[in-house]
Amino acid sequence: MAEPKHSVAHQEAPAVSDVESKNNHLEHVQTSETAGGITGFEADADDLPPGYFKSRFFLGSMFAIGMGLWATVAAFGYAAPILGQINADLGPDPRYVWIANVYNCTLAVCIAPVGRLSDIFGRRYWWIGSACLSVVGCIVCATAKSVTTLIGGSALLGISSATQLSFHYVMGEIVPIRYRYLGSAAVYIFCIPGSGVAPSIAYAFVNSSVGWRGIYYLLTAVNVVALICWVLFYFPPSFDKKHRGDSRTKTYWIMHFDYVGTFLYAGGLIMFLMGLSWGGAVYPWKSAATISAIVVGGVVLAIFVLWEIYAPLKEPLVPMHLFRNREWVVAVVLMGLGAGVYYAFAIVWPMQAAVLYDNGNSARLGGIADVIGLAVIAGQVTGGTLAARLKHNRFQVMGVMLLGGIFLACTAVSTPYNFNTALAMITVGVFFVGWNETICIANSTICVRDQKEIGIAGGLAGSIRSGICSVMVAIYTTTLTNRLTTTVAEEVPAALVSAGLPASSVPDFLAALTGGVAGAMSKVPGITDGIVAAGVAAYKVANADAYRTVYLSTLAFSGLAICLSWWAPDTDKYLSSKVAATLHREDVSDEERMQRA
Repeated sequence: MAEPKHSVAHQEAPAVSDVESKNNHLEHVQTSETAGGITGFEADADDLPPGYFKSRFFLGSMFAIGMGLWATVAAFGYAAPILGQINADLGPDPRYVWIANVYNCTLAVCIAPVGRLSDIFGRRYWWIGSACLSVVGCIVCATAKSVTTLIGGSALLGISSATQLSFHYVMGEIVPIRYRYLGSAAVYIFCIPGSGVAPSIAYAFVNSSVGWRGIYYLLTAVNVVALICWVLFYFPPSFDKKHRGDSRTKTYWIMHFDYVGTFLYAGGLIMFLMGLSWGGAVYPWKSAATISAIVVGGVVLAIFVLWEIYAPLKEPLVPMHLFRNREWVVAVVLMGLGAGVYYAFAIVWPMQAAVLYDNGNSARLGGIADVIGLAVIAGQVTGGTLAARLKHNRFQVMGVMLLGGIFLACTAVSTPYNFNTALAMITVGVFFVGWNETICIANSTICVRDQKEIGIAGGLAGSIRSGICSVMVAIYTTTLTNRLTTTVAEEVPAALVSAGLPASSVPDFLAALTGGVAGAMSKVPGITDGIVAAGVAAYKVANADAYRTVYLSTLAFSGLAICLSWWAPDTDKYLSSKVAATLHREDVSDEERMQRA
């Protein structure tokens, strides 16, 4: 059977049209090694035609990656701050928290299998199909008449996000390895409207005539643009291109795919993440539902690991030799620890601002909540821009994790009266965490020994990152809840009684203060304006004391990250001009199609 002919995709884009014409003298690159011992590259940037990286196919693919990333981070970031308003409109339904939880669970489960499948069969149609699913999910959410329907739409968005959030290896394989940090910085810019200012956008829609459904109208438009770009510009290596010279057919791969391992992986991870999300929110941490979900999920994941190691698999879901690559493992864990700080404080900081610094201006409150996302993105873009230029990435990671840990811990000085100090500390701390994120997420693809496995390596890194983030969010939110219970009970009643409120009215005061019901405070027996002022001040101080514990608890994770960064990879030796995959238009003749059929 004749090899497929790779013909001109566009005469103005020699990058796409001429790559195949040079294949004969580039074949050796497929197996050649960089100075650091990395294999599996398709080409060398120095041998590609002039204009390759300015072609509409390359730039269009990068734009598709960016728009897809905007859509996926916004699918969570836009909805999370306004879940209460959504529930009030469609419910009330106690299951409304699953609007956010189901997104994270489905994303974490799908991201690794998608990486493995696209490594095998090619990425183009997986990404186009996922973009279509994103559009459908947005439409379902935008037209939902109940909380359960919205949960279903969020599940579709979570599944489709498995490709969109895989930008690190999709982008990484089409740019020279030495430019992966810079490529990450460019893509992260698309996160500004997606997560950087997500709270402000969400509140703006809620306060408009469109309402909360407006966030899904906007996401539909973003996903449609991404879909068009994937269709028109993204032509990565197909199955035939990936398996040139390999006798294994599609039927072989379908028959020998690791279905059992995929089932164990998905089932165990879903149960584990569900247990973490239930704890302290849906059910108490000591409840049978929470404990059993975490334990069963952990056991199933352990069985999955044993299956991957000892089962006689021809094509395992996860190549376990990845875990013998210390550089890759350290990069992934450091990435998870850094990302966990972002996700945790994306929840904690807006809660703190709403209690300690709210002056009744919702626009200002949304702007304060934006700080976390914008600071992280600033760190990501700065780190990606400077990482390769400054070199010595191991020392960069050590430095930024040390500085980030110091400033986040110093945010413990927060009080209701030092907003500027608290804002400065958390902004600088999260900035350095973002710097670490962009280095480590690029390292999770750079340190893959065989670049043909970049999909499963990057996807597995994403799943591990999600798991670490879930654990950290659970720890931080549980710490906050437990400390609030203690500090409020110890400090507020005493202040109220001292101000003249009868002790029997204290529970009514606290219910009125936290319930958000208009006029409830005036119905508290014995209440006066002076008592209200004293009680509110004491409540803010009690909250500040609880948040102080949360910020100090970051020392455990940042300390672990600082110690682990001693073994962070120094990737200078890997930063060559080699490219893992080039973009092609593949035109197959009718005769060849008949032969394939």
